Amino acid sequence: MKFRVTLLAATLLAAPCALPTLAHAQPVTGPYIAGGIGYNIESSSKGKNIVLDNTTSTAPGATSVHIVTHNGWTGEGSVGYGFGNGVRVELEGDYFSNNFSKTNGVAQVTTSGKEEKYGVFANAFYDFDVGLPYLFPYLGAGIGWQASDFNDYNAGPVFINKTRGAFAYQGIAGVAFPIPAVAGLSATIEYRFTALTGARKYNGADFVNGVSTNASITMGHEYNNSFQVGLRYQLFTPPPPPPAPAPAPVAAPAPAPAQTYLVFFDWDKYNLTPRAVQIIAEAAQASHSQTVTKLNVSGYTDTSGTARYNQGLSIRRAKAVAAQLVVDGVPSSEIEIHGYGETHLLVPTGPNVREPQNRRVEIILQ
Repeated sequence: MKFRVTLLAATLLAAPCALPTLAHAQPVTGPYIAGGIGYNIESSSKGKNIVLDNTTSTAPGATSVHIVTHNGWTGEGSVGYGFGNGVRVELEGDYFSNNFSKTNGVAQVTTSGKEEKYGVFANAFYDFDVGLPYLFPYLGAGIGWQASDFNDYNAGPVFINKTRGAFAYQGIAGVAFPIPAVAGLSATIEYRFTALTGARKYNGADFVNGVSTNASITMGHEYNNSFQVGLRYQLFTPPPPPPAPAPAPVAAPAPAPAQTYLVFFDWDKYNLTPRAVQIIAEAAQASHSQTVTKLNVSGYTDTSGTARYNQGLSIRRAKAVAAQLVVDGVPSSEIEIHGYGETHLLVPTGPNVREPQNRRVEIILQ
């Protein structure tokens, strides 16, 4: 139990601690739906205050029992809202199913039936951008209410068929993998720790010599560890922000003679191809042989993906080119880096278009 509490505390505390050190969050913006299914492992739960044959058990070793279940399955569905800064909130409905295995008390009794749990949670999440466009980890926590149904519990002469509810909480750690073919769709892999708290009294029957008498048992805390795979879909992909207005012609200085080199990139990449390295070397050589006081290095993207992600990708491309210029002998003090995202397209296109000519960095010698 101490291990589980420590794990949950680490999940709850890790998000605020990680905020200052990780990059911008994945911009899930607006409403979304999600769902998952997986494998759950339920810890043995302790029952006490046992009543058999209308009598409270006081025999040594019979004042409490441990009920053990087989591993089972779980599923959940949710609706939520992302604020575009990494923070998400959602309302979730869930379900757990575990068959009973045995009841350990004075003796071990093979037990049939199953326990089903279902209910609702209010969850909060934070999504992290770790610099990889295909992988976004996230952490979350939630509170809610769970119904726990002892469905045909049968341990020897004791039979229980009753549902009771309890306050519940959970910690969640997962990874989302955006699916490029469908805007807004991501696959998810999650670990969840779910706990029921408080006492739940189940009434049933004790069959002795063919006669049914009252029986009851009070269950305490209960824990499930589950592993799920699922999908999350953002319902409305936000439109890109409008381009910045062009400066007034009267305010723009007269253009100085400039020489421009274009470096192109593969889709969603910022690493340099051999041809890109060759072009950068030519620009560096030209800056040595001419009177050049400044090299403007400006990165751009096509319109696929979100505007926020494209802005960061254009900066990463510009930085990669600037770093290679320094390797080729250009002083870093002479280099200015800019990122313009999907604005100032070389080839005008509509949104969500993969255009190779727009995935570029311009090196302008001035």
